[in-house]
Amino acid sequence: MTKGPVLIDLDGGEEAAPDRAPPVPEAVPEGHAMRAAMAGMARRPSWLGRAFWGLAAVFLGAAVSVAAWDFVTGLLARAPLIGWALAGIGAALLVVALLIALREVAGFARLGRLDALRAEAEAARAAGDLGAARTVVTRLRTLYLRRPEAAWGLARLEERAGDAFDADALLALAEAELLGPLDAAALREVEGAARQVAAVTALVPLALADVVGALVANLRMIRAVATIYGGRTGTLGNWRLARAVMAHLVATGAVAVGDDMIGSVAGGGLVSRLSRRFGEGVVNGALTARVGLAAIELCRPLPRIATPAPSVSGVVRRALTGLFSRGEGGQG
Repeated sequence: MTKGPVLIDLDGGEEAAPDRAPPVPEAVPEGHAMRAAMAGMARRPSWLGRAFWGLAAVFLGAAVSVAAWDFVTGLLARAPLIGWALAGIGAALLVVALLIALREVAGFARLGRLDALRAEAEAARAAGDLGAARTVVTRLRTLYLRRPEAAWGLARLEERAGDAFDADALLALAEAELLGPLDAAALREVEGAARQVAAVTALVPLALADVVGALVANLRMIRAVATIYGGRTGTLGNWRLARAVMAHLVATGAVAVGDDMIGSVAGGGLVSRLSRRFGEGVVNGALTARVGLAAIELCRPLPRIATPAPSVSGVVRRALTGLFSRGEGGQG
């Protein structure tokens, strides 16, 4: 029987020493909340799912209508006064439902008008057609005629439009005078939404709360951006626009982390080294900024002509400056 410790000689033991082991790789924040929200909105339901929900809506609508009719007619026979009161409430409910439907239709029409203006402007630029460009500018004036914030731009456009002798110059003038203030207002909405999503992710530890918060903030931001450019939408129109934005981002690979300073902030920034939650907040805020900038490009009635497109890094820098500074100082 052997006494004392047993030594086992391992080949390459020197290389396998604990002090020579490679460091554990750091977990890089990837913005799971925003990526989940974006993927969920971009995903198109299957035809089977659409058929199910369509048939279910028709069936439930018919069942509720028949039950309501039988209820009101039976109540009219038993208690005419209460029956007539409920019949009036039902009629008012139908009127409100009709008004909501009309609002949704109007919202789709406004979005369609912005799309048509942008397509006409692109066609006028491609053909160099000054007459078509003047038609686009006239429609643009009509679109913003009742907007107080556009009054100054409309007046300057009226004064200087005669000096433009080609389509590009005229459309660039309209972009600078009419869309400049609207672009600034839309960027403020995007920065506010990015700040909100970053704060919710960093400060709310509840499961799925960051996903729900990111989804609500992004839907609200997209609706605000569309309203700024004259495409105020209803609930269905906003959801359709949000899906178009998310589908565009997913198709172009913009949901990945790695460019526009997002990857450097997530992997090597002071905030992410001090707190993974803060790092996730920065990445989610940056992805929200990407969504907002895509919504701006889809909602603008003119393409980018002379105005450079804002960068995600600039929006993130303005939105998140100072947001985590107190947290960094407390940790340091």
